[in-house]
Formats: sequence, structure tokens, C-alpha cells
Amino acid sequence: MAAAFITFEGIDGSGKSTQLRILASELRLRGHEVVTTREPGGTPLGTRVRDLVLDAEEQVDPLAELLLYAADRAQHVRKLVRPALESGRFVLSDRYADATVAYQGAGRGFPEELVAEVVALATGGLMPDLTLIFDLTVEESRRRAEQRSQKGDKQDRLDSEDAAFHTRVRDAYLRIAAAEPTRVHVIEAGGSVQETQSQVMKFVLPCIEARG
Repeated sequence: MAAAFITFEGIDGSGKSTQLRILASELRLRGHEVVTTREPGGTPLGTRVRDLVLDAEEQVDPLAELLLYAADRAQHVRKLVRPALESGRFVLSDRYADATVAYQGAGRGFPEELVAEVVALATGGLMPDLTLIFDLTVEESRRRAEQRSQKGDKQDRLDSEDAAFHTRVRDAYLRIAAAEPTRVHVIEAGGSVQETQSQVMKFVLPCIEARG
């Protein structure tokens, strides 16, 4: 049975992590072997990078941030993602290369050409078979972030960025979807978990069926 690489993208609070867990359970019920992972943090090295780059108390230079994410991705692809795909498993990743284009490219303002070169180097050319972008207004994202904070969830450095930053990120994600409509699909994430899941399956089922 052929494998598939599916990535979940979107601004904070879009529910992508929840939907990844739901899809993983659904695929396992259908008899597929599934690996779930995330960026940064999908490997032991990545976990340490995540602690560094998302620490709200750490003042990380934007270039250092870009390169740390690239280092995490290089390790992730070579030690986890490619081996899992080669063994015939589905790989579901919470963020991947499109996040760098959106956050470090549009968000931080690095040139598109530089970001593309860094992404190509880190990924070795490995791109997802399917990418789902969970779209949410910045206002709703911030409202959900505030709810999480009130419940005691720790905020990271990206949570603390202003609305203009998150607007640039969201707009970049929508541009990615418009530029690559075959690979990338936008899911309206403002509704209930069940409504969002229904949209997810609409795009994932053809991917599954195409692989037997």
C-alpha cells in the first residue's frame, strides 16, 4: 500500500492539531499505519530546537529563527518523515515547509528567494502529497489564544506577536493555496470540530482512495 504525506497548516488556534489527531484515528480504523509528528519537535533534536525557538523568554534573532527551523526540518525529513514514507506509512505533520514561507517569509519579511532556498535545502525536495490550511480570522485566533491563556496554557513567542504579524502569515497561507490548488486546500476552521472534520475528510478521502 502506497504511503502519503499530509501536512496541516494555519495560524495559531485554527484547530489543526485537533484535526490531525482525529484524522490519525480515522486512518488507523481504516487499517493504515500512521505516523503523527510536528515541526518543530518531531525528533529528539527537534524537541530541543522547539524549546529554544519558541521560548517566550528567549530573544531569538529572526535569521537565527529561520535557520533553527531549517535545522529541525532537515533532521525531521531525514530521520523520521522519509523513513516512514519508505516503509509505506501515512505521515501526518503539524506544520512543514509552508509554515516557513508564511511565518519567516511573510511574517518576518525575509525575501522569497532566500526562504525558497532554505526550504529546498532542508527538505531535500520532499513536498507533501496533500496540505490542508485551516483558515481562521486573526480576531478569532487571538480570542482562542486568550481562552487558552485563561486556562493556564503557556504562550510561546509566536503567540505574543501582534495582529499585523498574524495577518501577514494568514495572507501568505492563502496565497500558497491559490498558487498550488492541486496540493493545497483551504478549510474554513471557524465552525465546530465536527464541521471542520467533515471538510478534512472531503479532501483526504480521495487521497486515500488514490493509494488503494
